[in-house]
Amino acid sequence: MFDRNWTERPAFRMAGLSTLILLLCAAKDVMPSSPHWKPTWPSYRVPVILPQSTLNLDKPQFDAEARLDVVSPCGPACHKSSPLPTYEEVKNYLSYETLYANGSLTETEVGIYILSSSDGSQGKSRTKRQIYGYDSRFSIFGKDFLLNYPFSTSVKLSTGCTGTLVAEKHVLTAAHCIHDGKSYVKGAQKLRVGFLKPKLKDGSKGANITNSAMPEKMKFQWIRVKRTHVPKGWIKGNANDIGMDYDYALLELKKPHKRKFMKIGVSPPARHLPGGRIHFSGYDNDRPGNLVYRFCDVKDETYDLLYQQCDAQPGASGSGVYVRMWKRQNHKWERKIIGIFSGHQWVDMNGTPQDFNVAVRITPLKYAQICYWIKGNYLDCREG
Repeated sequence: MFDRNWTERPAFRMAGLSTLILLLCAAKDVMPSSPHWKPTWPSYRVPVILPQSTLNLDKPQFDAEARLDVVSPCGPACHKSSPLPTYEEVKNYLSYETLYANGSLTETEVGIYILSSSDGSQGKSRTKRQIYGYDSRFSIFGKDFLLNYPFSTSVKLSTGCTGTLVAEKHVLTAAHCIHDGKSYVKGAQKLRVGFLKPKLKDGSKGANITNSAMPEKMKFQWIRVKRTHVPKGWIKGNANDIGMDYDYALLELKKPHKRKFMKIGVSPPARHLPGGRIHFSGYDNDRPGNLVYRFCDVKDETYDLLYQQCDAQPGASGSGVYVRMWKRQNHKWERKIIGIFSGHQWVDMNGTPQDFNVAVRITPLKYAQICYWIKGNYLDCREG
């Protein structure tokens, strides 16, 4: 795989500081101003992220307690006032660890390239404050909904979080569900992903029963995880100034799940989202066994984070945040994952503490990284 990529090395140039600033600040929006405008997926100039070297690390201890949410005091003003990272810093953040099912661990350093061809204030903890006023969440019942797209893309991790199917064998989730910033959590080595399936009352399997008098119950069918990728930005940051920006991880399953999945996409600016809203579904802890759907407006944003007040509880973290927009090239509406629900954040709004729920945005750089983890070939990751 690496040999093929490196044979095309003359087509690359290293991303310099000015190019990096362009990537960080100026996506190539294509948003028409027609009065009949549809919310349309923009085109982005996606960089190329390639592995440079891989080192074997000592096996982890798996001694951390699983965290089902993250709390950080650094709000939008804190993030917006931070200086842009240097090229070397971004390379370090996007380098990653890979944990294998046998407990072995590697660290991969990456390079960032531009394809030269023409085509191309901390408050008191309030554990229940993630519900804002009237609880606007919807529990999804019945196999006709739970087993149909897009709800069928939501899965449960054995560590207690939620994940989203983004490829035939891959699940996108939050890094803190796997790693607390210092160590891998208990259960990460034998991590499993649960898929809701009908639990028929008579114990039969695969029967097509339509008797409405028989209540439908659901159960989880579990698949083991083969390997897990976690960016070093999370491991080094641990939810401080930059940690929450990299609170995402990708899981590769040991076998295909055989369900429809949702593609990832680069997160458009909040003002370009349909109605300014986002959607996600997760397994909130206060509703055990239920898949819970919600949608809400985005209240603020930084380059890496979306701030919103979607009602959520621990267990929902790791959910894929998605929107539905018009795909001009395919002439159809398409849902894409544009972020990962991370957790809770206190924000100083004009001297008054206010709390938000936070999602990590999929930026062009993160898209290039996650897509490469999935595809293994940068040529399949040129369109965000």
